[in-house]
Amino acid sequence: MKNFLLSALGFAVLQPTFAQDSTQTKNPLAISGYVEAYYNHDFNRPGSNTIPGFLYNFNRANEVNLNLAFIRANYSADRVRANVSLAAGTYMNANYSAEPGVLKNIYEANIGVKLSQKTNIWLDAGIMPSHIGFESAIGKDNWTLSRSLLAENSPYFESGVKLGFTSKDEKLYLSAMYLNGWQRIQRVDGNSTPGFGTQITYKPTGTTTLNYSTFIGNDKPDSLKQMRYFHNVYGIFQLTQKFGLTAGFDFGSEKKAEGSSGSNTWYTPVLIASFAPTEKIRIAARGEYYADKSGVVISTGTPNGFKTFGYSLNFDYLPVENVVWRVEAKGFHSKDAIFTHDDSAKSQNYFLTTSIALSF
Repeated sequence: MKNFLLSALGFAVLQPTFAQDSTQTKNPLAISGYVEAYYNHDFNRPGSNTIPGFLYNFNRANEVNLNLAFIRANYSADRVRANVSLAAGTYMNANYSAEPGVLKNIYEANIGVKLSQKTNIWLDAGIMPSHIGFESAIGKDNWTLSRSLLAENSPYFESGVKLGFTSKDEKLYLSAMYLNGWQRIQRVDGNSTPGFGTQITYKPTGTTTLNYSTFIGNDKPDSLKQMRYFHNVYGIFQLTQKFGLTAGFDFGSEKKAEGSSGSNTWYTPVLIASFAPTEKIRIAARGEYYADKSGVVISTGTPNGFKTFGYSLNFDYLPVENVVWRVEAKGFHSKDAIFTHDDSAKSQNYFLTTSIALSF
């Protein structure tokens, strides 16, 4: 679940009511949506107009494009809930490229049943937001315009079954998942082993969120079985009404190929600071590092693999409640020359991105 960082979308949804014996009956069905357009300038000016492959949001360069647009139907009753969202955009093209047919356009499709009248235990099944990380694909719900390297290279969505429990005071959330794989709707051909996930979220106060999520599984055919063990830890701290801090850390290991002993590992820390001087203006700064020497997640073919620092500065303006205009300057500096500019290898890459998002 990548939406603990921020409040929910805050959609303004028209819900008709009907008079019946002087009482109001709430319509359990709500329709909402989201649209986010952008322009991303890559100073390396790639000939394909596609930015480096380890970035999946705003990945078309030097053109105006659509990152994500979806329409959602949400059904919510006392003991049953369901969500269906159909989507389009360059985010969908990049993140769902491995899925067949119409699955490429399903942002979310799940149904849940509350198993107890007295205890808040839900069983959900279908295509769901990932339980890993503090950022989601919905841009306006994140502190920065672009996603962190941590978020871009861990699952945004998952398919399977989830059993979740929320305490009565809503301070503790526990869940366990049976999954089709690492960001998979359809399991890899030749793979008969499921993936498993867990999540623990604790909110000791209204201004602090602590989270620990895991993934265990093999995301390759059985003939190439390489078990992956992944840990995601983060904390969100609203230190004052205007200033917030998010700190995250991922660590993963994957068994080396058959015939080799040991495992390959990767890790990434990230720190984001957010400042809101007024209700309509927000500023955020991010620093991060991603180390994947063996190319488990990000393969470069270079001696040191992917060892890259990232940094960004973000400015947001909210002209009205459900619209946000954003500008972000971002840079990467890698140990090896993994970027390309004018047919020459470079160790730096810089971006200037702007977007406008509407929720309804």
